[in-house]
Amino acid sequence: MASVKPSVPKGTRDFSPAEMAKRNYIFDTIKSVFRKYGYQQIETPAMEKLSTLMGKYGEEGDKLIFKIINNGDFLADGGINESNITADSKKMLPLIAEKALRYDLTVPFARYVVMHQNEISFPFKRFQVQPVWRADRPQRGRYREFYQCDADVVGSNSLLNEAEFVLIYDEALSKLGLRDFTIKLNNRKILSGIAEIIDKNDNIVYLTVAIDKLDKIGLDGVIKELLEKGFTNADIEKIKPVILLEGSNEAKLASLRDALAKSETGLKGCDEIETVLNYIANCPTKTAKVELDITLARGLNYYTGAIFEVKTNEVAMGSIGGGGRYDDLTGMFGLKGLTGVGISFGADRIYDVMEELNLFPEATTESTQVLICCFDADGERYAFPLVQRLREQDITAELYPAGAKIKKQLDYANSKNIPYTIVIGSDEIQSGLLAFKNMTSGVQEKLTAGEIMKRLK
Repeated sequence: MASVKPSVPKGTRDFSPAEMAKRNYIFDTIKSVFRKYGYQQIETPAMEKLSTLMGKYGEEGDKLIFKIINNGDFLADGGINESNITADSKKMLPLIAEKALRYDLTVPFARYVVMHQNEISFPFKRFQVQPVWRADRPQRGRYREFYQCDADVVGSNSLLNEAEFVLIYDEALSKLGLRDFTIKLNNRKILSGIAEIIDKNDNIVYLTVAIDKLDKIGLDGVIKELLEKGFTNADIEKIKPVILLEGSNEAKLASLRDALAKSETGLKGCDEIETVLNYIANCPTKTAKVELDITLARGLNYYTGAIFEVKTNEVAMGSIGGGGRYDDLTGMFGLKGLTGVGISFGADRIYDVMEELNLFPEATTESTQVLICCFDADGERYAFPLVQRLREQDITAELYPAGAKIKKQLDYANSKNIPYTIVIGSDEIQSGLLAFKNMTSGVQEKLTAGEIMKRLK
């Protein structure tokens, strides 16, 4: 068999034990906050039916769905693939691929709610921490396989949920050590109102997709894209002041109300934003800045109300969280009239931010508290029941197999960042006083097994 150079697909990664310890620190911190607010955990399959996912993410999002080719030999002669698929063969896509890797966790959650609607109580508050896949161009902070940490509530139209999500973001990211981040808010109704005042309701998707790129391509780029999609210079002159809003949240809202005075939908969006901001004013955030940003569009077809995005101001990085309200998402699966709202934490980007800012506690990478080292087989036999006694006391402990030199065993402890060692030889066996060493300070003491247990606990 020919040798194969080991590698992983672009946009995917292996994670070492040290990296997994840090990732689990992020996951566990976020999960603890979710639970505090009453959210319960579920999981859904890695792959969904293609029909479940298509048409839920907008034209650009649908292109990034990883499709799974059906089993069988019907493609053996045709050679059809995503790079050479034609208009005619595109009609055959349901025959070629009926399944896909999930693009996010929200659409599968909506499918879950519809399938299990008779088993759950509403409002239903769930969180989910699982990987998702996108056929995107890999770059710093953007991967083809990455984890999302989602929380959603369905069956409640109260804007209290939106306000609590702001507080969840604030608490979780503050606990992780971030000290300068912004939670941006917008409302899809405001964007619909902007389209309404220029009589472009049918082009709302093009408008939101273009506006969402303002920070990437600038105002000139947005104008160019809108002109290419059929907007006129007169349309752009009307919406330009709205796109370029400045000042406090209150000042922006006042300007929006003036601009959207003839749009009932737009004014309703202003009212909803104001309600959320009033909730937060009565329960201020610990760290986060909360900002109304009219350019926040997140071109996803299913958002109908509030839109969230979180960005760190400490590191050059894309958004580290986002979400919104999706009043009609479950209706796509046959369950009408069930509103929902949810958020997602971008765990991989949060990891990169924390790594760059050195925010992980040193204890995060400590997988073992104490290593028992033995000079010979007699020491190993003596130590085996001892290591089990330590574990029964919820002390993470390892016993290094006899035969290696003590230096090698101590080097092993250092390589794994194990803070304490116990060295056992014939003298320790006879006296019952074990050599207990602090690997950081280098201080070594003679202690009984009971004393060591008390020290470690």
